[in-house]
Amino acid sequence: MPKKVVFISFDYDNDSHYKNLLLAWDKNREFDFELYNGSLKDAINSTNATYIKSKIKPLISKATHVLCIVGKSAAKSDWINWEVQTGADLKKKLIGVKLEKAFDSPKALLNNGASWALSFNFDAVKKAVEAA
Repeated sequence: MPKKVVFISFDYDNDSHYKNLLLAWDKNREFDFELYNGSLKDAINSTNATYIKSKIKPLISKATHVLCIVGKSAAKSDWINWEVQTGADLKKKLIGVKLEKAFDSPKALLNNGASWALSFNFDAVKKAVEAA
């Protein structure tokens, strides 16, 4: 079975440390998939949206899955919604990982059959990725 390649969608200003933790977990042999750091050199709230999308879309295209870290601002982020919807449009499997159950989820996750981890811990994330 081919290895799962996971694109991580997250709020850079508030949730970078969770992305970094996922990257650290990637080194664990129990995590049977590949995460990669697709961070860009330009700030995500740059005025050059065309450039940013041109750099992000190929990363999503190479992935088999899109994992969205659902923090307090994720549902309000046009970028996160765009990344998740782009993944859905490209027929990628979607995974939502809630940092807190009460946080609102991006609409693109809700409307496209995502698998879920309702808390951010190794076992819950691993199970959600394996279920996707």
